[in-house]
Amino acid sequence: MSALALALAIAAPAHARKDPSQISDQPDRAVDPATDPSFNAALPSLDSMQAPPATVVPTQPATAPVANDPALGQPLPPLAGFDPTPDTSKASVPGTEETRIRYTVKIEGLSKIGLEDEFRSLSELEAGRKKAANAAQVTARAKDDEQLAAKILRSEGYYDGVASSTVLAVPNQPGQVTATISATPGPRYTLSSILITGADPEPTGIATSALTSAIKVGDPIRSLNITGGEAQVALALPQQGYPFAKVGDRDVLLDGDKHTGDYTLPLTAGPKSSFGRVRPSEKSPKIFSEKHLAVFPRFKPGDLYDSRKADDLRQALVATGIFSTVAIQPVDTGVKAADGTEITDLEVTQEKGPWHSWAADAGYGTGQGIKGEVTWTARNMFPPEGALILGVIGGTQEQGANATFRRSNAGRRDKTFQITGGFDRSNYDAYDAKSINLGINWSRQSTPIWQKRWTYSYGAELVGTNEQGAALDATGDRPRKNYLIAALPMQVQYDRSNDLLNPTTGYRILARVSPEGSIHKGVKGYGRLTGQVTGYYPIGKSIVLAGRVLVSSIVGVNDIGEIAPSRRIYVGGGGSVRGFGYQQLGPKDAQNNPIGGLSSTEFAAEVRYRFGNFGVVPFFDGGRLGESSTPGIGGMRYGAGIGGRYYTNFGPLRVDVATPIARKPGESKIALYISIGQAF
Repeated sequence: MSALALALAIAAPAHARKDPSQISDQPDRAVDPATDPSFNAALPSLDSMQAPPATVVPTQPATAPVANDPALGQPLPPLAGFDPTPDTSKASVPGTEETRIRYTVKIEGLSKIGLEDEFRSLSELEAGRKKAANAAQVTARAKDDEQLAAKILRSEGYYDGVASSTVLAVPNQPGQVTATISATPGPRYTLSSILITGADPEPTGIATSALTSAIKVGDPIRSLNITGGEAQVALALPQQGYPFAKVGDRDVLLDGDKHTGDYTLPLTAGPKSSFGRVRPSEKSPKIFSEKHLAVFPRFKPGDLYDSRKADDLRQALVATGIFSTVAIQPVDTGVKAADGTEITDLEVTQEKGPWHSWAADAGYGTGQGIKGEVTWTARNMFPPEGALILGVIGGTQEQGANATFRRSNAGRRDKTFQITGGFDRSNYDAYDAKSINLGINWSRQSTPIWQKRWTYSYGAELVGTNEQGAALDATGDRPRKNYLIAALPMQVQYDRSNDLLNPTTGYRILARVSPEGSIHKGVKGYGRLTGQVTGYYPIGKSIVLAGRVLVSSIVGVNDIGEIAPSRRIYVGGGGSVRGFGYQQLGPKDAQNNPIGGLSSTEFAAEVRYRFGNFGVVPFFDGGRLGESSTPGIGGMRYGAGIGGRYYTNFGPLRVDVATPIARKPGESKIALYISIGQAF
């Protein structure tokens, strides 16, 4: 039935519908309305229908265009210049401030597997819990923490673990909610196999040994252990001849039924290499030539490549102070050595640093007064590494100036050659001296990079001095005398301590010899000898027992008057026996001026207690100044005190206060020492 017929059938009057009793059993046949007489009879006559009245729509008179309007003749503005942004300057913007709430954090499921502390240290909720937040912020933090918990679970091998978060209001506490992070760890996955692929047997063995030092079959699959093991591989191969080794992306194939994982690490080892040349890069300034660069390595061409020795080379170059940055890159030359290894050069990229610097040092000691020194250094004024150092000394009892030419790494790493000249005025109770000196010296010294066991120095010194010493006869006369002194000082030290500036364990043994000749009404030869032992013994992590023993002697002379006052032996002061003023321990003349001696014996004992960057040091010192050349222990004097330390990256700042034991008339009750560095 058509839609029109269906509509008419629904609208037909009741008498026009078929009675159900009159419905025959014959199936209905389709009827064409156009040929059905009954259908036409049911329609109303067209003659009886009238057309609706016409509706008259009033019309507006046409508006005549504005004549001669210049705007009509102008082109339309381009669309590109149209700004669609609405003007909101007068718009009424609803407030965005939401109610601030407080919240507590509850963690479920992580404590029993030992991960709650790690989670809390990284939690967004924990980081912001002391600050009020709105509901949206708390919910966002909870979602972030949900992801964090899932990530931590996976990093610890709980690959089936799930985490969820909820934020619920606390009953009867308006403005307070509880954010809960719930974690279900599930079973922990373990390593079922460890395999390194892609390299020859030798580098594979090196890599396997390094990797299995961190992870083993049966261990949980912890990302921290795995990345640590891979880092060990990346370190071990360049240390054993493979500078170009590369570790690929790991693959861990998990078995969900057994809760295990097969670990595979691809490795590209590169050629086994030996050291070649150390050469400057063509892409940077050649501050050091290839010849001077060859002074620094602690390896020889042909030695098996070891990245630790390459790192040591870089550190030594940085320590010169010449460069702002130094980079060292291994370069494969493609040339085979006799042993079959690839020859690998080290290319040095050099960037110039500041070559001029100022330094200052200051201190105070009872009997020594205030003393400070300022130095200016031009590190590379005479390349390579030829430095000019100018220094000025100022103090209450000493003044002077000096100039030094110093060439570092002179033909050999850490070997130094220097020439020093200057003048000095010293006005102490023991002597008043005006001196001019000139010295030359070669030395091999320890550095913060490499603290050597054996160090030495040797050289020559020439001193012209005008001095007034203590009165050596009953007249009390202190005449001034001129001396010309020539010396050949030599020193050697054996160092088994653990730190150059602040040792806490080990010991040091030092010996110093200086044959000297003095011209004053003839030539007098003698020798100055010094021996010293220092030791350090730790007790726990905070306490160090430190001790020092020193003996010295001047041999070859019987009359102390033949020795210039400034060259005699003195005892007392911050670097000697504390509790006594500088050079004040020992025999004195009638005016209470120190005379000096021909031998000495000293010892010191300290208990160094450190807490953080501070320390407290009680100490006990003893010493004796002898009038003969033979050191002894008879007539020892003692001092005791306590010191404070403030530890910095360049050494401890030291303040010591001490008093002499069994003080004699004329001796100070309290002695104070302020300086940089430990007493010994």
